[in-house]
Amino acid sequence: MVFSSLLFMFIYLVVVLAVYYAVPLKWRNLWLFIVNLVFYAWGEPFYVLLMLFSICINYASGFLVDKYRLENRDKAKKVLAVNVVINLALLGFFKYYDLFASTLSLIPGVNIPTLGLTLPIGISFYTFQTMSYPIDIYRGDAKLQKNFISFGTFVALFPQLIAGPIVRYKDIADQLGFRAGGIDQFSSGVRRFCVGLAKKVLIANNIGLLWDIYNVQASSELTVVGAWMGIIAFSLQLYFDFSAYSDMAIGLGRMLGFEFLENFNYPYISKSVTEFWRRWHISLGTWFRDYVYIPLGGNRCSKKRQFFNILVVWALTGFWHGANWTFLCWGLYYAIFLMIEKAFLLKKLEKAPVIGHIYTIIVAVCGWVLFDLPSLSAAGSYYASMFGFAQGGFINASDIYYLKNFALILIITIIAALPLGKKLYHALPNKAKSIITPILIVLSLVISTAYLVDASYNPFLYFRF
Repeated sequence: MVFSSLLFMFIYLVVVLAVYYAVPLKWRNLWLFIVNLVFYAWGEPFYVLLMLFSICINYASGFLVDKYRLENRDKAKKVLAVNVVINLALLGFFKYYDLFASTLSLIPGVNIPTLGLTLPIGISFYTFQTMSYPIDIYRGDAKLQKNFISFGTFVALFPQLIAGPIVRYKDIADQLGFRAGGIDQFSSGVRRFCVGLAKKVLIANNIGLLWDIYNVQASSELTVVGAWMGIIAFSLQLYFDFSAYSDMAIGLGRMLGFEFLENFNYPYISKSVTEFWRRWHISLGTWFRDYVYIPLGGNRCSKKRQFFNILVVWALTGFWHGANWTFLCWGLYYAIFLMIEKAFLLKKLEKAPVIGHIYTIIVAVCGWVLFDLPSLSAAGSYYASMFGFAQGGFINASDIYYLKNFALILIITIIAALPLGKKLYHALPNKAKSIITPILIVLSLVISTAYLVDASYNPFLYFRF
């Protein structure tokens, strides 16, 4: 079940909200826990047991870590270590077993059978969420949650369960116990959900059609212009698709009385790769910063050690995204640019913001080739087309045809990726906003719904990570 479906919007969500606001406050977490499991089991009837196991393991670990944290620090550390190993083992087995098995089987004389396991939806997200809970208790950053239903509600909360943002327990601990809610928060949630819905259905899906055309072209036919058009389209599709999911998750959270942290902040206006990753997938970046980069020493060490820390973090960041060596290369690709910026380039880019912006866009767009294509050879062939080393030439009649047909959606998408619309909206008088806002929201909902009536299954891109 996806947010951008008629079933979710007009049946599941309506029932969830109706019962949620009808039952007494003390029963709301229980109701959420039940409907969270229903939501997950809708797409993963078997793997819901895996998620429940993860909830139980981390819930129990929280008790043990809290018990030993002050009286026996070494024992608390051992419990925490075992918990981290169990979490990473589950994630590693279900997500990476087949990759390692097939890779090792390339060695002469080695034959490890693959299992063909389907990836449990959202396992990358909820594993990081649950794992951070006992770590924060150990650090004294979070208090023990004694209520199993409340903890289970946090882990399986359907708005952000499948594709984030990664919500850490300490950020919503107080909200699990009491949520005041109110009509202003609810209406704000509806608006945010509708914005995300429009971004997904009207922008991401439509600009994605251009990438679908060029993604399947043979490298011998792909021109320089076509290759750049295709990957630019994917760059925009991915941003609007993923940020749309985050918008919808934040909106749904507000409808239920929760406030989640922002996950995107107009990354394509960045003037350095460092800034880009402060604006893109913010919840993942802060997770790796707080639980990997800083414990390794962060910036408070020698340059050599700092570069090592960046390398480790970005190797893990890349590999977190999927069971393919292309993701590891993608992470290392960014590690190289981040180390170069940290060494000397960042200060130079600050003095030349226009050059910095162009450089950042080129780095990001080229990086998405590694991110989306299925193999290093496919990525290499695509790069060859982008930079004129393939047989396709510079431009052909098909490129001109697609450029004309997609020109409007390209322009709309590029403008929408900038904070221009937001600034213009905030500049309006409050009276004008009170008139325009409901009209825009209703229009976006009606038009998006009309698109969905004839649409086929359209999951979010990050579902596969």
